Amino acid sequence: MQSIDRYMDNNCSEQAMTPISNVDIAELEARLSVILPDSYKYLLSNYGLLHTPNVMTKTCDLSVELSQVQDFLSLEDVYSLSKLYEMSGMPKGHILFASDCKGNMFCFKLSDCEIKHTDVPVWFYEHEFHIVKKVSDSFSAWIGDFNKE
Repeated sequence: MQSIDRYMDNNCSEQAMTPISNVDIAELEARLSVILPDSYKYLLSNYGLLHTPNVMTKTCDLSVELSQVQDFLSLEDVYSLSKLYEMSGMPKGHILFASDCKGNMFCFKLSDCEIKHTDVPVWFYEHEFHIVKKVSDSFSAWIGDFNKE
């Protein structure tokens, strides 16, 4: 979880955020019938939801091929948008957790969340083409990519 802590220390120290209770996270897991990765739950329970315009800036500053994250979804949006995007063409079996500024989404595969994992790969759903592609081997590594200089 060092990459998450490092990211937060470097980029979000001035942001007022409210951690999300483990009870609320467990309720989401029950609604989705999944076990979310520990790394994602660590971010939520220790820091809360991020609005990350500075991730977008960081992406441009680093000149790396990272898709631009704008917002981490609320727990209600994780549930409802995952269902809505499936109905509008996203391949089935994904749990959305963050968005970019163009309506594309970052997600976990449902099959990766059937059993407890510390970390799972991050996928990117391109809504224009209705495709999902892997962008990182783990959530921690994905966040860690924003720490590279």
